[in-house]
Amino acid sequence: MTEYLCLTILSRAGEAERDFKSRLTAFWTHLLRTQPDLYERVYAEATRFGTSGDRITRQYLVEAEVADAVVAALAAFGLEFSPVDRDDTYTKYEATSPDWFQIEH
Repeated sequence: MTEYLCLTILSRAGEAERDFKSRLTAFWTHLLRTQPDLYERVYAEATRFGTSGDRITRQYLVEAEVADAVVAALAAFGLEFSPVDRDDTYTKYEATSPDWFQIEH
């Protein structure tokens, strides 16, 4: 069974949600166009934004095998993220509504 890791992307300190959404959209569009095979291994997105201090967060479930590649792509694009906890794995059955929605590929 495929294992997934939770990836938490962070906004800039004090960044407005709409601006963060725009940067996320730009990143995922870029990844889809430049690395479609990698994009297909991103399984789910949290349905709500979270917060961490004065930052907005958004969580994604990515296949454990490609987590490093996704993190490298995020860093190259200038997005910050929390450290990935490789011991905290999920199955696709744990990514259910109302907390997660599956990304269509």
